[in-house]
Amino acid sequence: MLVRIVKLTFKKENIASFERIFAETQQKIQDFKGCSLLELYQDINDPAIFFTYSHWEDTKYLDDYRQSDLFKETWSKTKILFDAKPEAWSISKKNMVN
Repeated sequence: MLVRIVKLTFKKENIASFERIFAETQQKIQDFKGCSLLELYQDINDPAIFFTYSHWEDTKYLDDYRQSDLFKETWSKTKILFDAKPEAWSISKKNMVN
């Protein structure tokens, strides 16, 4: 499993627009083949900073999504709202037991 974390920083006046876009697309993205989870988090100290957290079966499915019309349409609406360049990490989950 691949975990994808994306940090998004918005202009304060665009926060509501982003939240609306996310609400409209969250289920569609989560239903995309290979995606089993999509969550949204907001920084408690800076409400303009959000993180998306998603689970993908593997890199192929994430890449397929990033090439899809759904991604292109969603990203074109979202990127104009940014106040800073997004940052993204693809990581693997490690279960460590003491």
